[in-house]
Amino acid sequence: MYGQTFTRDEILRRVGSVSQIGGVELAELADGVERGNRAAVFRTGSGFEFTVLPDRGLDIANASWCGIPMGWISATGRSAPAFYESSGLEWLRTFYGGLLVTCGLTYAGAPCVDEGVELGLHGRFSNIPARRVNVEEEWEGDDYVMRISGEVAEAKVFQPTVLLRREVGARLGESKLWIRDVVENAGYARTPHMIVYHINIGFPIVDDGSKLICRSKEVLPRDDEAKPGVSKHAVFSAPVKDYREQVFYHEMVPDASGMVHVGIVNQARQVGVKVSYRKDQLPKFIEWKMMGESVYVVGLEPANCWVEGRAKERKRGTLQFLDPGERRSYDLEISFLQGKEALDFAKRS
Repeated sequence: MYGQTFTRDEILRRVGSVSQIGGVELAELADGVERGNRAAVFRTGSGFEFTVLPDRGLDIANASWCGIPMGWISATGRSAPAFYESSGLEWLRTFYGGLLVTCGLTYAGAPCVDEGVELGLHGRFSNIPARRVNVEEEWEGDDYVMRISGEVAEAKVFQPTVLLRREVGARLGESKLWIRDVVENAGYARTPHMIVYHINIGFPIVDDGSKLICRSKEVLPRDDEAKPGVSKHAVFSAPVKDYREQVFYHEMVPDASGMVHVGIVNQARQVGVKVSYRKDQLPKFIEWKMMGESVYVVGLEPANCWVEGRAKERKRGTLQFLDPGERRSYDLEISFLQGKEALDFAKRS
């Protein structure tokens, strides 16, 4: 922090409380459709701040570094879960964007009818309040660790109960966070399992000339709308009037440890965001390129499925299932990059 490396003792000798330089503050949003939403605001002391919403599945709304926002925030606001509408595309009425919105857990992607059941866009998870929420701050040697954890249950009578236990954390002095999820089929029947980590990067990281940085050996358009944009999928423009979204499917190449590193860098401003995850946990990657006016955002989306809906996933034989008692783990890290770190990462492309 502040251009130096400190031990625990060196920090504690300089402050009355660690909250002087970092920590987690609990709050409640109080206005309009946001009213009643619990919030946990993290400050790491590096200039990195982010807000976790326990009532929206412990997803992440605002995130910034020294006042520079990382995520895109939509016009809907960080609405309370009571306003969620499940049919068709109505999920979009409460899609605040933010740094992370989790899609799933039993269905995700486009609305469809799967085996006679009508399913809306992207599933219920991000509108379910977490329970057993716990906030911790503690020293681990010379590292001061901040974390929030809780459990989100997607449940219905006569249907399986699927649990996601999540921990979101960060360390004092760092400009990154981690997400550690464990999904469990807590019921007694086999259940479909779809999950998409909808990470939404916005201005000023996304701007004219910004680039997607990744190692993918194949990039395919989702549909006819995206076909003309395949050759320019990694380059972003200024906002475009009447732009229609383009979605691309990537076959990512992991490093020697099995990790995929993907991000967006604005070289002119020397800032960027990097997302790291394990390919064996999340074998799919979706790029959502949306260069529209106001809806000006790029989605970086590690997933275990594509986003055409559960019916198509089942038809192509790629739908994932969880047996009773089965668990799956997902581990991600999201980092803010600035200066040389951003420029060095951009050289990976």
